[in-house]
Amino acid sequence: MDMVGVLFVLLGLMALAAALLPRLLSRAPVSMPMVVLGGGIALFAVVPGLPTPDPLSHGTLSTHLSEVCVIVSLMGAGLAIDRPVSRVGWSSTWRLLAITMTLSIAIVAAAGIVLLGLGVAAAILLAAALAPTDPVLASEVQVAEPAEDADQPDEDEARFALTSEAGLNDGLAFPFTYLALGVAAAGALTWPVFGHWVGIDLGWRLCAGVAVGLLVGWLLRRLFFNTPVPSLRLADHAEGFVALAATFLAYGTAEAVEGYGFLAVFVCACTIRAGERSHGYHRVLHSWVEQLERLLTVLLLLLLGGAIARGLLIPLQPVDVVVVVGFLVLIRPLLGWLGLIGGRTGPRERAVIAFFGVRGIGTLFYIAYALGHGTFDHTDRLWAIAGLTVACSVVLHGITATPAMMLLDRTRQKATQDRHGTTEHASDTAV
Repeated sequence: MDMVGVLFVLLGLMALAAALLPRLLSRAPVSMPMVVLGGGIALFAVVPGLPTPDPLSHGTLSTHLSEVCVIVSLMGAGLAIDRPVSRVGWSSTWRLLAITMTLSIAIVAAAGIVLLGLGVAAAILLAAALAPTDPVLASEVQVAEPAEDADQPDEDEARFALTSEAGLNDGLAFPFTYLALGVAAAGALTWPVFGHWVGIDLGWRLCAGVAVGLLVGWLLRRLFFNTPVPSLRLADHAEGFVALAATFLAYGTAEAVEGYGFLAVFVCACTIRAGERSHGYHRVLHSWVEQLERLLTVLLLLLLGGAIARGLLIPLQPVDVVVVVGFLVLIRPLLGWLGLIGGRTGPRERAVIAFFGVRGIGTLFYIAYALGHGTFDHTDRLWAIAGLTVACSVVLHGITATPAMMLLDRTRQKATQDRHGTTEHASDTAV
């Protein structure tokens, strides 16, 4: 059998799956990632001639594939959010980042040392990799697209919180990855390592990422909507692929000045979205990004399924499985609920936000990136834990996302109808 021909057939099927599966599964308790991941496992199990997609053997490829997928998804997430950035309006997001994410990292790092027997550097890396929620695999529970009327956005608090959290915490997990790299290089968490981490990895890189995102987003927003030269006003020409230019410009510039590119891309997208909020060009940009993101997601999940079929999970120990399951069904939900207490959310929305801390491509990226830049113990086991976490999240959240969001939507609609009915009744009584 000609394997080149087989690979082209697979590429065609991937593109077709990316187009059809979201529509076919829109109301089913099965997600596109579940189907693709299962298909990857089956395909690589029954076709032995396919090359093994081992992330340890192909570390550079794993890093850059997951990197591109994440930055494209971050641009899509930022463009989809209708709500202007503010302290009060984004209070759910700030709570999830400051409380839920911080405590998650601390608890997973402690579990890595005490329960899994990892070294300090490997435990911090595992905590950093599992910290970010995923804008790639969580589309069922996130904001779908920019609203046609920015004054009347469609997003509810649950979808908004999950989208904005995923957009920001992918970048905010990077400082802890650098901390793991510093500890691995020094052999211990020393004061010089900690000082460099605070000054450079937290201070400079975070500020640089935000500044680059704001600058690139502002310049592109001017070009899209306000340039005095009509032929350069891209919003009038509906060129959707320009979203890719914005993604790469923001990411590349931030990385060039040693800032956090993930953070820059999301900030850039939000800055672009802040210009001419009711303009239809935002939907054009988002639609193009969404299609590319979907195609990359299918490719990566197919490869992850192949890696699982070829033995990625073999190094797992029973305690690893316990920690992964406990993290997804206990630690994240409890910490998510804790972080949102006293905020804008009601009990149902709080439960949905707390539970749907989807783990995905970002987790794979951080493991691949760190292992390519430093020396850690238990590398095969770290990959196995990351792969298991993503696979379990795909299945668990894929099964529950559609029913949970449909129930939440029905509850919101009923509450809205009840409020309107009460108002109309009061008006009739007054007359």
